[in-house]
Amino acid sequence: MINIGLIGCGRISKNHFEAIAALPDAVCVSCCDIIASRAREAAAMFKIPDWTADYRKILNNSGIDLISVCTPSGLHPVHGIQAAEAGKHVLTEKPMACRLNDADKLIKACDRAGVKLFVVLQNRLNPSIQLVRQAFEAGRFGRIYMIVSNVFWSRPQEYFDLAPWRGTIALDGGAFMNQASHYVDMVQWFGGPFKEVKALTSTLARQIEAEDTGSAVIRFQNGAIGNINVTVLTYPSNLEGSITILGEKGTVRIGGTSMNKIEHWEFADEQPYDKELGHYNTKPHSVYGFGHSGYYRNVIDCLAGLAAALSDGTEGRKSLSLLEQIHRREIRQAVPQLLRKTFQEGG
Repeated sequence: MINIGLIGCGRISKNHFEAIAALPDAVCVSCCDIIASRAREAAAMFKIPDWTADYRKILNNSGIDLISVCTPSGLHPVHGIQAAEAGKHVLTEKPMACRLNDADKLIKACDRAGVKLFVVLQNRLNPSIQLVRQAFEAGRFGRIYMIVSNVFWSRPQEYFDLAPWRGTIALDGGAFMNQASHYVDMVQWFGGPFKEVKALTSTLARQIEAEDTGSAVIRFQNGAIGNINVTVLTYPSNLEGSITILGEKGTVRIGGTSMNKIEHWEFADEQPYDKELGHYNTKPHSVYGFGHSGYYRNVIDCLAGLAAALSDGTEGRKSLSLLEQIHRREIRQAVPQLLRKTFQEGG
């Protein structure tokens, strides 16, 4: 039995609590949030025996084997490093950090402590995506020419006003880093290492520090071209979360609101599973999909020595490296803005 402590009882934590509860060989024994009422309510809802607003209590709990980090993105490295130094295995939500340097510190801390690091990339487990991966690894696409991902979602101003960290560069990272993180991962998962990145981003309508809209063009080392289009301004609700792969011998588009529906599937060759595509479509209740359950299953099996990790720190770092390249101009612009603000406030 793997005992789990969870920190950060916000929006995404529900998927973690439900996934853990469904496992026969894992249990969440404690949850933590700086808002005590939120931790207390989560403990009551998911029948967790202990809750706290003090993270140190979870770190000092010798009975906890793994800590799931569901705090704001920019805090994932801080909380993950503390967990590793306390001798706990670390599972962190995406992205594993908002800065590549911080991600590297987390990876090194886990290596030093001899604990495992898992980065949640649950959309890789979508049945439709798993089928595409099967075709990809079998070479059915031939040479990949282009990969396009669209994330046309809606996040009203009220969403960002729910917490002061949302929409900030340091803790949220922006639409690419937060809402589109899984899609950036998916593009690099199929595209491989990148050679060149160019991006345009803007804050068009939301009163936030980071971008609410952007487009990135990627040249991969294999010569393929990638394109990622992201916005949280879609009216009136989420419209699309898709990936399209154009290859020498195959064309596939996985759409829906969260890469959950096969919309186009055509290859030069034929395989028996081509006639059963409908079995791989899902209807998730939210853009998070159903992948957390499968991801936790893999984590528990990995800790038991029965499987390899689906996405560890090294794998999670790949999409973050691409994200940092997309944001490189924003980072340079943010520094003088921060300095001006500091001088204006007399700091």
